[in-house]
Amino acid sequence: MHRARSWPKEAGQAIAGRGMDIRAIAMGVAFAVMWASAFTSARMIVADAPPLTALAIRFLISGAIGVGVAAWMGQSLRLTRMQWTATAVFGLCQNALYLGLNFVAMQTIEASLAAIIASAMPLLVALGGWAAFGERVRPLGAVGLIAGITGVGLIMGARITGGVDLYGLTLCILGVLSLTAATMAVRGASSGGDFLMIVGLQMLIGSAALAPAALLLETWEVNWTLALGAAFIYTTLIPGLAATWVWFWLVNRIGAVRAATFHFLTPFFGVAVAAVLLGEALGALDALGVAVITLGILAVQLSKQAGR
Repeated sequence: MHRARSWPKEAGQAIAGRGMDIRAIAMGVAFAVMWASAFTSARMIVADAPPLTALAIRFLISGAIGVGVAAWMGQSLRLTRMQWTATAVFGLCQNALYLGLNFVAMQTIEASLAAIIASAMPLLVALGGWAAFGERVRPLGAVGLIAGITGVGLIMGARITGGVDLYGLTLCILGVLSLTAATMAVRGASSGGDFLMIVGLQMLIGSAALAPAALLLETWEVNWTLALGAAFIYTTLIPGLAATWVWFWLVNRIGAVRAATFHFLTPFFGVAVAAVLLGEALGALDALGVAVITLGILAVQLSKQAGR
């Protein structure tokens, strides 16, 4: 059977030297929209299906597709010990814990709030790097951290005063903390070019971890609707696979630090998509908080670029 060749490492290194051109900007914005929209589609799914069960099935399908396509491209299952560690850590912490907790939380809290809390992850990683590893934070980065944390505080204060479900809010916070810890634990780990294989394996690990919890804690009660089907297919293929492919395309083209800059768009798009598709309201303090968080994330990412 003919197998497509994997992308040579030399090509990836050459492409990484390119600048932030119009195509890269367009792909970066597309990534931010796809990534942020996952909260809205997840909210639609959990309205009609048990969250952990739906997520376990989603990861099983996405993971099987990812591993299958990666094998066709010639990517290998022979990973280094560090790669297997990173794959297992992210499969458990990102897919099972972070997304599992968010799916359960969005039964009782709005998608926009979940997106805002999740968008704080780059800020928490920068803060954790300074606190745990003594990493230097440039003045622009420090201003960004303060601004971002202030923005989160504004939104959290307004939502708590407005009667947000504290259980769901706590699950979202625990989720973003687990993803932050995983990101810091595997700092420096590389996919070695076999990124699609590793992402597929991470999804399969997440599915395997979620399945027992789903069987123990949930009952199979599904309200079969067109909205559920569309949201499930969208979540499986677009944020699950397409956004991942676009992310690694960006990393290969402009480098990881520049690509990460597009995360600053996540709060805005997360709130905007939820408002358009779900009709979620946005208060004045929410809008101010989103703007401050967006600028804070941008400042942190730009300070990293300036330090390179």
